[in-house]
Amino acid sequence: MDNFEGNTMPEPSKKTHEKTSFLATMGAIFWSFIGLRRRSDYEKDVTGLNPFYVLIAALIGVSLFIGILLLVVSLALK
Repeated sequence: MDNFEGNTMPEPSKKTHEKTSFLATMGAIFWSFIGLRRRSDYEKDVTGLNPFYVLIAALIGVSLFIGILLLVVSLALK
């Protein structure tokens, strides 16, 4: 039999993470689109972003991006 008395793992810290607002989620999605994000902000986002807000913000961001691309192409072809 194995003796596990000396090999106990520390319990994870039980910090309470607050969910971020929709505008903060939009900011996180914007920075992720251009690929610039500090590591500390990324770690905070992983624990605090609401998945529903992330989905909605990503859909809005993609829609804006496609709309801007279509506008630029239509202006370039005139």
